[in-house]
Amino acid sequence: MGHFTLICILILAIIFIVFSITKLKIHAFLALCLASIFVALVTGIPLKNIGDILEKGVGGTLGFLAIIIGCGAILGKMLEVSGGARVIANSLLSLLGKKRADIAMMLVGFIAGIPVFVEVGFVLLAPLIFVVAKQMQISRIKIGIALATSLMCVHCLVPPHPAATTIVATLGADISKVIIFSLLVGLACAFFGSIIYLKFFHFEKDEGLEVVTISQDNTPGIFATYFTILLPLILMLSKVLFHNDIIAFISNPIVALLISVFVSYYTLGLRLNYTMQNLLDLSANSFFQIAGILLIIGAGGAFNEILIQSQIGDALKAVLSDLKLNPIFLAWLIAIILHASVGSATVAMISAAGIVLNLESSVSKEVLCLAIGSGAIGCTIVTDSLFWLVKETLKINMKEMFKYYTGATAIASLVGLGLSFILSNFI
Repeated sequence: MGHFTLICILILAIIFIVFSITKLKIHAFLALCLASIFVALVTGIPLKNIGDILEKGVGGTLGFLAIIIGCGAILGKMLEVSGGARVIANSLLSLLGKKRADIAMMLVGFIAGIPVFVEVGFVLLAPLIFVVAKQMQISRIKIGIALATSLMCVHCLVPPHPAATTIVATLGADISKVIIFSLLVGLACAFFGSIIYLKFFHFEKDEGLEVVTISQDNTPGIFATYFTILLPLILMLSKVLFHNDIIAFISNPIVALLISVFVSYYTLGLRLNYTMQNLLDLSANSFFQIAGILLIIGAGGAFNEILIQSQIGDALKAVLSDLKLNPIFLAWLIAIILHASVGSATVAMISAAGIVLNLESSVSKEVLCLAIGSGAIGCTIVTDSLFWLVKETLKINMKEMFKYYTGATAIASLVGLGLSFILSNFI
């Protein structure tokens, strides 16, 4: 088939995914599977090979991500039940004061969101939105959007988040450099996307908010909480300073998160008089939140593998190369289009990395990682489950969601693109 025909098939597949999710109300996992089979059939992949290709795509993606997502879910649950999230919020609110409650909540999302998937992070931190809004006499919408935007930024940019870690491996980038620069870029994206952007709007104070009382008894200390949350990054960055087999072992993202889970069992569990049975139950419960996420990511991996085997990836490479677009802009553009289309930033980033990998470019792999992550932040619309989660939690209408949250993520995405261009001159 010609390149034009293959690109048209891809566009039809994306339209089918969007239509299935938004209009037919088919789960994203099933929509991606059906789209994968459609592409395989239309492009002439033999029937007997389709199942094996789907299996390879799912296995190749989840083989690396499943442990990372699972460990992140446990860390998130430990942070929630121990009161660690409240400790982080209180420390930042005390430091920044009432007038900067939105910045405090942005930082809460950025720090607490490091080990957890974005949807899981928003669910566990959502009660804080209403508590802080009532205590500080500030709009729940303003601080809720700040929280959600920062969670999205750290989710798309900073390893050990699954997609960020995967594209580092796919592109062969230096994970230590990506962590350092993604923290800086991510904070800037979150700040401009939520804090600066939302200053252009007026928010009414919420009156008579009903909040769930969060117990402050028997919570972990500030040092223990921050140390536990930041430990995965510390371990992964250790190879910058030290070079031996032990450091190479513990700096691996999977090993770093496994170590962090067991440390959290002590710092956020056993020290607070939790029993091992309690920790077992908490760990088991944390997995319920990620079952759907794992299936969607796995199906995204299958879709990506079908694109490769059907030679659509090669067609995209040829077409995009002919456009003569800057590789940084191209990486960002592919990610933002895919995010809007399939609704999953993780799937968008993994697919974008697979496409960008085939392009010849002198741009550093680390910058391309930042560009892809920045692109995936943008276009958080109705195809993304996070869009609906934020909408229902904050109890706002569609117009407000597009104006505040979609707008905030769009600004954050553009800031990330701009910083990627700037950093390309230095790394």
